[in-house]
Amino acid sequence: MSLFHRRQLFQRGGLTLGAAALASLLNRDSVVAAPLNPLAAKKPPLPARAKHVIYLHMIGAPSQLDLFEHKPELVKRDGEECPESVLKGRRFAFIGGKMTLAGSPFKFKKHGESGQEFSELLPHLANVSDKLAIVKTVHTEEINHAPAQMFLHTGFGRGGRPSFGSWVTYGLGSENEDLPVYVVMLSGPLGGAGTSLWANGFLPSVYQGIQFRSSGDPVLFLSNPAGQRHEDRRRVFDAIKQLNEQQLADVGDPEIATRISQYEMAFRMQTSLPDLMEISQETKATLDLYGAQPGGASFANNCLLARRLIERGVRIVELYDADWDHHSNIAKSLPTKARSVDQAMAALIQDLDQRGLLDETLIIWGSEFGRTPLRQGVDGDGKSTNPGRDHHKDAYTMWLAGGGTKGGITVGKTDEFGFSPVEQPVHVHDLNATVLHLLGLDHERLTYKYQGREFRLTDVHGKVVNDLLA
Repeated sequence: MSLFHRRQLFQRGGLTLGAAALASLLNRDSVVAAPLNPLAAKKPPLPARAKHVIYLHMIGAPSQLDLFEHKPELVKRDGEECPESVLKGRRFAFIGGKMTLAGSPFKFKKHGESGQEFSELLPHLANVSDKLAIVKTVHTEEINHAPAQMFLHTGFGRGGRPSFGSWVTYGLGSENEDLPVYVVMLSGPLGGAGTSLWANGFLPSVYQGIQFRSSGDPVLFLSNPAGQRHEDRRRVFDAIKQLNEQQLADVGDPEIATRISQYEMAFRMQTSLPDLMEISQETKATLDLYGAQPGGASFANNCLLARRLIERGVRIVELYDADWDHHSNIAKSLPTKARSVDQAMAALIQDLDQRGLLDETLIIWGSEFGRTPLRQGVDGDGKSTNPGRDHHKDAYTMWLAGGGTKGGITVGKTDEFGFSPVEQPVHVHDLNATVLHLLGLDHERLTYKYQGREFRLTDVHGKVVNDLLA
């Protein structure tokens, strides 16, 4: 049989081989009659404790030693030269020369029934300490910002892999038809890894995160062109949809299914987004709780918007807050940064809890790595007028709240200076395995075959941290 005749055979009824396979998978008579919906909701394979995730990433790496890790011995020996035995085999990004111990200048205090310790820089978060599961021994394999940001969010230190949110979207789909599954918002400049932090990698593009903006259209090109009515736009979309469905039936390309669903989503968002983004609809008490200001672009506003997104069924919301890279002047810069997020983070937990949403919403706070117990910017005499801290990948702090986690606990313990874990080390892959488990996903089975190999977020190790589970 000639190639021409074989093609004719497969094209009878308007289906090629690829489209016939899609139709078979869908148990449909025709792909055209019922286009593939790549974002259809999927039942998680494991019991799910969380339905939504709000991820708070502090770009640049906050100092765990000045916020969560009270180290009296480090404070006592502040300014002393670090013992050589402690430094052996360690890597630092920039610090060199004389290695001087750096105790925190900030006071720490125990809070809540759990007795969790917080520095004076986080008074609001300390008030919800019994809701937090604090992990003090997170460690990563990357020592510079962009690779470490990618490693945290994609499981790999270079670009090209799907982000955490993309994996979850691929695994669970959407229960909401009017908004994206996966939303990203920024307060300040973007991190060094750029948009790869919410990219789909080798997954179909329908699974990438959608960035919402604080001014103009919340999503680029959402508004109708000048002079075009809503009804005109609908007719255009219907015509494009018909052409795309014909093409999908002909070639069976999943990116065409993505195009169909995204056109429809864009049309629906023209109605749903303006109402969503208008936080002035909130009560004064709620705005005051967060410290939010209608019309502004801030971390507080984004936290409030995150709650509004979760209420409307959005599955993943990631908030990126910039300017935590304190290589110098940490005594002045860190209090300012901590003040800009402290109230809103605590308010987000309280607000979700009051609305009955915290049990099904997992909040994650953290960064790409932590900060050294050593002083950076040391002069020849071992002192500095504006010291900071260098990158530290071997042990740092992240916390979780809600979504099936156990509140009021601390997981892991570091040595007397905070250099290394001495109890319960938690690798980034372990953290991601645990988060996927809370969402009802098995991190070893959530895979995608690409270039002949099965990939996963925790590539290729990781274990669930059971102590974090309620």
